[in-house]
Amino acid sequence: MSTDTPEHTLSTVEGMDAVTAEEWSRLGGASRGSQTGSETSNPDSGIVYNPFVSHAFLSSLEASGSVSAQTGWLPRHVVLRAPDGSLEGAMPAYIKSHSMGEYVFDHAWADAFERAGGRYYPKLQCSAPFTPATGPRLMVLPGPGEETRRQALAAGGRSLCTQLGLSSVHATFVPEAEIPAFEAEGYLHRTDQQFHFQNTGYASYDDFLGTLASRKRKQLKKERKAALENGISIEWLTGKELTEDIWDIFYEFYIDTGGRKWGRPYLTRQFFSMIGERMAEDVLLVMARREGRYVAGAINFIGGDCLYGRHWGCVEDHPFLHFEVCYHQAIDFAIAKGLARVEAGAQGEHKLARGYLPATTHSAHYIDHPGLRRAVADYLERERRDVAHIGQVLSEHGPFRKGDGAAPGDEG
Repeated sequence: MSTDTPEHTLSTVEGMDAVTAEEWSRLGGASRGSQTGSETSNPDSGIVYNPFVSHAFLSSLEASGSVSAQTGWLPRHVVLRAPDGSLEGAMPAYIKSHSMGEYVFDHAWADAFERAGGRYYPKLQCSAPFTPATGPRLMVLPGPGEETRRQALAAGGRSLCTQLGLSSVHATFVPEAEIPAFEAEGYLHRTDQQFHFQNTGYASYDDFLGTLASRKRKQLKKERKAALENGISIEWLTGKELTEDIWDIFYEFYIDTGGRKWGRPYLTRQFFSMIGERMAEDVLLVMARREGRYVAGAINFIGGDCLYGRHWGCVEDHPFLHFEVCYHQAIDFAIAKGLARVEAGAQGEHKLARGYLPATTHSAHYIDHPGLRRAVADYLERERRDVAHIGQVLSEHGPFRKGDGAAPGDEG
């Protein structure tokens, strides 16, 4: 696809190696671990770094074979360039032959369309592969005209769908601020729900506990104590501590969980080596050790203002250890590093009792076939109402004391 105007050129590239890391970072920001030490590529730009749309992350997926035509994720990134050739916008996108690894489920749409004689696959997926975390999908240079650039990228996805004869375009885990640009180009708005911890200025985990109802506070203290029985200790590993030996151990954890959940884990062993080389300062492994060896662990990615929990695994089962490694330790780290929130992945109402409250997530869907579009639009309208209602009900059953807004430092 290539579309030229006097102001810009909209085209596609077949992989991240067609774009330099330097020009990509102007759209997505630089990590805390970058040489500049800044959370953003330009402190005045307002771009907050998200590790899952970084050049390092996306290129590692491709170079490791985790993302490829063979795995059903064919890269077709949409890029927007100025007349001088400089990159002004990008939309990470993939031609998909299935709906796995997306976490926003459209299997029912595919089944209905194919039963009616249509062909749902291939489709275009705009996302960070295998990653249920909100992040920019219409990545543009900030400043005058940025909304126009966003809309141009959304239009580019729709044009690519038409030119290649695809059934649809799906932009998942989209920031709410990007939804208007998608809607202006005919995309349908979908909502869902996750559970996030909000750090409202806590000085310590005990400070956070002080905002909880007494019974909930006692439960969490008891749970954390029980998780570390049997001689278990917890370590945080990042940066140079992420050696190949450590990745071998963690990959064993990942394979065990991935094999039970999906049948075939999405990420290759090489992927972990690559992120260890390219973005080690953006990775946190929370590892549990017992009797001199690691028995469980979780991988997290560190953004400009958020800690993102991703994969967990273990070779020994211990009560409450999953909650400790994945949720409590993530809160400890976010408070220690001054991060605004923790996003601990998809679904999981069990997170509510541990201080993770309902948060609405957003996606945008362009459906080419008029009949399927009408059916999906009707479904999404009802689904949005249900998501809002469920979120409100769950919030009312959170662990925080009633009426104080969960403000840190209040008297218990």
